[in-house]
Amino acid sequence: MRTFITAEIGINHNGDLELVKKLIDAAVVAGCDAVKFQKRTIDKVYTQEYLDSPRKSPWGTTQRAQKEGLELGKREYDAINSYCQEKGIEWYASAWDLDSQKFLQQYDCNYNKIASAMLASGELLEEVAKEGKYTFIATGMSSMDEISYAVKIFQKHGCPYELLHCNSVYPMPAEEANLKMIGRLKSTYQCKAGYSGHEIGTLVSTCAVAAGASSIERHITLDRSMYGSDQKASMEPYELCRLVRDIREVEKIMGTGQKVLSEAEEAVRRKLRG
Repeated sequence: MRTFITAEIGINHNGDLELVKKLIDAAVVAGCDAVKFQKRTIDKVYTQEYLDSPRKSPWGTTQRAQKEGLELGKREYDAINSYCQEKGIEWYASAWDLDSQKFLQQYDCNYNKIASAMLASGELLEEVAKEGKYTFIATGMSSMDEISYAVKIFQKHGCPYELLHCNSVYPMPAEEANLKMIGRLKSTYQCKAGYSGHEIGTLVSTCAVAAGASSIERHITLDRSMYGSDQKASMEPYELCRLVRDIREVEKIMGTGQKVLSEAEEAVRRKLRG
């Protein structure tokens, strides 16, 4: 089975369309299947008190200035849509509120994504499930009951979905990966299960494929020293290339599970067994 690999650009573009394009290029060069973004309606996701609170950033001294500086609008998403079509790579986004999901509906994306933070948002889950698009559902910070709640909504609407095992610590210590959850999600819900990683390096994500993950999602950046809360848990282009290469090798190594003798092994058999 071929692993679906998503490069999560998220908010690592820092509101710069040229940086967006460079990150898309990095994903294309590495051989990823898709890039992903995050969409928020600032005044719906955050309280006025929070937005007015202090925070120094390249865009000002308040949380509002920082959030608005990171947010992409229609002009940028139109450009993303055109650029990804030109480069031959899929794109999709996780909405953090109902208005953002409705905004994304104007684009002909093949996939949706439920962020871990939104797993318990029934109204958003209903809106996404009604679209009927294949949806990746991240399960970070969630109990099995909360995962079951989301699954029932998608099953009710007959919407295809895939659960993503996830630990929402940025960056995540490797010893907290708990990759056996991939198998548990698959067996419990009788669906595909992937892995959304926030660790440093490539080993955990590569192991996730060996553990049965049908998809991998990792944050990417051009440089981990850049401004941004997600940068440190992101992969630089050379690491992304290595990850995709290693995942494709693991797919070959894992094989089909069928007992078939190769021509080389048949020759050894004839030699040793006569």
